Amino acid sequence: MIVLNALKSSAVNAKLIYLVGGLFALLNAILIANEFYFAPLLPVMLAVVLLAFFALDKLVLLVVFLTPLSVNLTDIGLGVGLTIPTDPLLFGVMLMFILKLIAERRFDKRIADHPITLAIIVNLVWIGITTATSEMPVVSLKYFVSRLWYVITFYFVMTQIFRDFKNIKWFLAMYMTAFIGIIGYTIVHHAMYGFMEQPAHWVMSPFFNDHTSYGAALAMFYPLLIALTFSSDYSRSWKIVFFTVLAIFTVALILSYTRAAWVSLVGALGVYMVMRLRIKFVTIMSLAAAFIVALTLSWDTIVMKLEKNRQDSSAELTEHVQSITNISTDASNLERLNRWTSAWRMFKERPFVGWGPGTYMFQYAPFQLSANKTIISTNAGDKGNAHSEYIGPLAESGVFGLLSFVILIVVMIYASVILYPRMKNKEQRLYMISLFLGLVTYLIHGILNNFLDTDKASAPFWGFIAAMVAIQVYHMKDEDEADRQKKLLESGGK
Repeated sequence: MIVLNALKSSAVNAKLIYLVGGLFALLNAILIANEFYFAPLLPVMLAVVLLAFFALDKLVLLVVFLTPLSVNLTDIGLGVGLTIPTDPLLFGVMLMFILKLIAERRFDKRIADHPITLAIIVNLVWIGITTATSEMPVVSLKYFVSRLWYVITFYFVMTQIFRDFKNIKWFLAMYMTAFIGIIGYTIVHHAMYGFMEQPAHWVMSPFFNDHTSYGAALAMFYPLLIALTFSSDYSRSWKIVFFTVLAIFTVALILSYTRAAWVSLVGALGVYMVMRLRIKFVTIMSLAAAFIVALTLSWDTIVMKLEKNRQDSSAELTEHVQSITNISTDASNLERLNRWTSAWRMFKERPFVGWGPGTYMFQYAPFQLSANKTIISTNAGDKGNAHSEYIGPLAESGVFGLLSFVILIVVMIYASVILYPRMKNKEQRLYMISLFLGLVTYLIHGILNNFLDTDKASAPFWGFIAAMVAIQVYHMKDEDEADRQKKLLESGGK
C-alpha cells in the first residue's frame, strides 16, 4: 500500500513537472516570437528572490563570487553606467536590508556604535549632502546610490554574516576563486600579444576596465596569500593550494605592469615591519608629520631630480620600475599631474561642496591648462576619473569630502594598530593583519588611482573592513570569555 501511494505521488509530481515545464516552454516561445529574449532568466530571477528572502547570506556570497566576473555597461542612458549582474543584485540586497531595518527598527548596537561605522556614516552623509548640491544631480545620485549599496552590502550586511568566522573565509574564497578564472583569461589573452607592456593595459577587458584596477585588486589579496602560505597552522595539502594560488597571483601582478600595485606592496611591507616592531601609534603619526614637513621643505629639489628621469614605461621590468618617478616624458605620470592640477582648480572654485560626487570626469575639461595636457589627455570625460582616492573627493565633495574619508582611514588604522597586539588567537591574528595590510595596499594605491566607485574594489575594501570589525566585536569577545573560563577553572572556581 505504501509503495502504491509512493508511486502515485511520484506520478503526480512528474505530471506537475511536465506541466510547469511545458507551460514555461510555451511562454518562452511566445515571448521570443515577440522579440523578448529574457524569458530563460525568469527561473534565475526567481531563485535570486528566494535566496534574498530565505538565505540572504548565500545571496551576498554569490554576489561576491560574481564580482570579478561582472561586466560594466558604460552608458545605459543619461550618462549612467551599470555593472551586470552585480549592480541589480546589490540594489536588491540594499532594499532587503532597508526593509528589514524598518520592520525590526534595530541593528546590532555594537556595530552601529563602532567608531569605524560612525566614520563611514559621516562620509555617506556628506556624499548625500553634496549630491543635493551637485552640478549634475542624476550622475551624483547614481554615484551616491551605488556607494550606498556597496557599503550596505559589503559592510553592514557582511558584519552580520561574519558573526560566523568561517564566513570570512568563504568571502575571501569566493572572490579569489572567481578572480583566478579572470587571471587565467587575462594571461592567455596577454600571451597572444607576447606579454608586451602595451597590451597589458587592456587584456583583462571586459572584466576589469584596465590594468590599474586589476593590479589593485591583485595586491589587496597578496598579503593574505603570503600569510596563509607560510603559516604553520595549516596542513601540507592546504599549504600546497595556498602556494599555487600565491604563484598565480605573483605572475599576474608582474604581467599586469601596474607600477602603483608594486609600490603598494612595498608600502604594506613597511607597515608590517612597523607593527611587528610595535612602534607606538603616536610615534608613527609624529614621524608621518615630520616626513610631510621635510617633503614640503625640499619639494623643489625633489622635483628637479625627478625631472631628470626620462625612463618611459617599458616591457623590461627594471626600466618599468624606473619609470615610476619620470615626470618629464612618461605620459601616464604626466596625465596624473594634469588630472590632479585640474582637480585642485575645481576645488578652489567650489571648496566646500564641490561639483558633485561622480562628476569630476564630466567637469574637469575646462580646468585643464594647455601646458599640462599630454598625448592621452581628453575633453570627452571618457578616460577615467581624478586618478586619486583623495584628490577626487576634494574636487567632487569639497574639503569635508576629503576630511570625512581621511577620518575613516585614520580611525580604521588606529583601531587595527591598537587591536592587533591584544589578539591571542593565532588564526584571528593572521586574518586581522592580512586584511589590514590588504587595505594598506589599496590606500597607497589610492594616491595614484581611484576605484571605490566600482564593485571590483568596493567588495574587498568594505568587506575587509567589515571582517576586521566583526573579529573585534564578535570573535575577540569569545576569545576573552574562553580565557576567563580557563583562568576560573585553573583557580578552582574561586
